[in-house]
This record gives sequence, structure tokens and C-alpha cells, in this order.
Amino acid sequence: MKPSLPIHACLLLCLWGIGLLVGCAAPGPYGQPGEPLQRLGDEIVVCGQFFHTGAPVVLWLDAGGYDAYRAHRHFNPAEELPSDPVSKSPVRFSTYRRHLPEDVAAYVRTNGWDLPLLQEWVDLFVIHYDACGTARRCFEVLHDLRGLSVHFMLDVDGTIYQTLDLKERAWHAGTANDRSVGIEIANIGAYRDTKVLDQWYTQDEQGRTVMQFPAGLGATGIRTPDFVGRPSRNELVRGAIHGRELMQYDLTDAQYESLIKLTATLCQVLPRIAAEYPRDAEGQLRLDELTADEIIAFSGLIGHWHITAGKVDPGPAFDWDRVLHGVRVEMLRR
Repeated sequence: MKPSLPIHACLLLCLWGIGLLVGCAAPGPYGQPGEPLQRLGDEIVVCGQFFHTGAPVVLWLDAGGYDAYRAHRHFNPAEELPSDPVSKSPVRFSTYRRHLPEDVAAYVRTNGWDLPLLQEWVDLFVIHYDACGTARRCFEVLHDLRGLSVHFMLDVDGTIYQTLDLKERAWHAGTANDRSVGIEIANIGAYRDTKVLDQWYTQDEQGRTVMQFPAGLGATGIRTPDFVGRPSRNELVRGAIHGRELMQYDLTDAQYESLIKLTATLCQVLPRIAAEYPRDAEGQLRLDELTADEIIAFSGLIGHWHITAGKVDPGPAFDWDRVLHGVRVEMLRR
């Protein structure tokens, strides 16, 4: 007859069995310790928190992302960015937004931004086109060559790239940087003639407008395999901004879909960003620069041309009403 186990061994076996049962239990809301946090690939980051958008997002944290925190050139990592003449630093963003009340500035200097404070301060979403044609080229020009930054880039296939946490003050829109989030939309831009546009667009056999990439562009960086870019409206769109008659091809449908979902998310996470654009006395889209007082009084979606008289982006083809309608519908669904 075999001897019975000592009482302490029996207790250890019981605890081991209980451990197995606990280990096999369903994970909690954050998963098991040591497991990676499951992401859907649609998250943006605001004050260190993830928020779903419903659109494809690549973060600066991800492989293949564009990291505006780095102090060297993205496409030539061995080469440091030239120092900014004011800050004497190669960094191309600010850790806190300027022109804050002194008590708020002191808090931010000591503690950084938390979400409730950022929600009080940020109330503009500045929309640019990049005049580069692809997000990859945009980051090369903006970060590596010009020493600027922007929170988001929107590629032609609808992929959104976030380069900085929204708590950071990106350098994209002059005096509006203190209050804003910015996005660069991949679009070669608006012009008085078609010289540049003819290099980027052609007609297929059915007479439909389709994007083409100039031979000297190199890698496009577009993530969607075999993506064919078509402007949402087939014809050139003409319009006057700051009194200048311009021509531009529209964004792709994929860009509008992603922009609408991103904007709806921003309006929810940063609720002082209203689903609205600057209007004139008749309720129509403003096509000129706003005064300093008008910009202070406005909260919502704003074009670069509304801030700076020398700018015309996002251009005459940008469909503001399509975006606003889509954002309002998207917010009602959530």
C-alpha cells in the first residue's frame, strides 16, 4: 500500500488545480497580463488613450508609420534634422501649446496634457492638401525637408497616418497651431492651369479620370495593393479662392470616407470642434481669409485658406458639405 501524501503536498496540489482553473477563465476586459492589447487598426491616440475611428489608421508607433517625434530624417536616418533657428533643437513640434493662461501653462509644464484639459483648449480641425500627391512624399517634404509637422496625413487610398499624439502642438497652420489638430490630404493641389495636373491625372479607355504617378516619384507608399485612384468627380473642378481662379481634381471616395469617420471621432473626443465650417452672411462657405477676431470666435472645421491669405488649400474641389453631412450622420449612428 502506497503511503498517503503529506498534508502540505495536498494543499499545494489543490492550489495548483485552482490556478489552472483561474488561468483557463475568460480574460478580463483588458486581456490577460502579458498579452498584447488587441487593436483593430482604426485607433487614433489622444493624450495617450486609444479611440476607434472606423477608418484604417497607421500610427507612428506601428511598423510602416511616420514618426514626427524623431529628430532625424525619416528617409535618411543617419542624418539629423537641422536645428530650428529659434529653439536650437531638431524637434519639429512643441510639447505644449502657447498663449495659455499662466495657471494652465504652469500646470502643463509640470504635468503635461490630460484629456479634459485638451478638450477645453482645442477647437479647430485645420484641413490642408499636401501638394505632394501621396502621404509618403508628404512626410518626406514636411518632416525631412521643411522641418514642419502635422498630426494626420490622409493617403489616396483612405489610409490615415497619425504622426503625433494630438496633445502635441504640430507646426502646420501658424497662429492656429495653438488651438488645432491638422491634417494633410494627399492631393497634388489646385492651379491656374493644368500643367501639373496633367502629370498626375489621365483618362482611361472609358474616358474616366484616373490618377497616374510621375515616373520620377519613386515609391508611392500606398498600402492598398493595386489601388487605382479616381477623383470622386470625374471632371476638373473650378473655383475662386481669395479671388484666384483655380482648377483641381477632387479627392478619392476612399479619402472622403476616412475623413468623415476621423472628423466625427474628433468632434466626439474633442467636443469643442464643431461640425461646421466658416460661413458668410448668406450662410455660404467663406472663400477668403478670416480676421484674427473671426478666427478666435470660430470653432470647427477650417481650411488653410481661412487662416492665411497666401494659401488656397484644401482647394476648390474639396466638398465641405459632403464632409459635414457625412460627419453628422456618422455621429448619429454612434
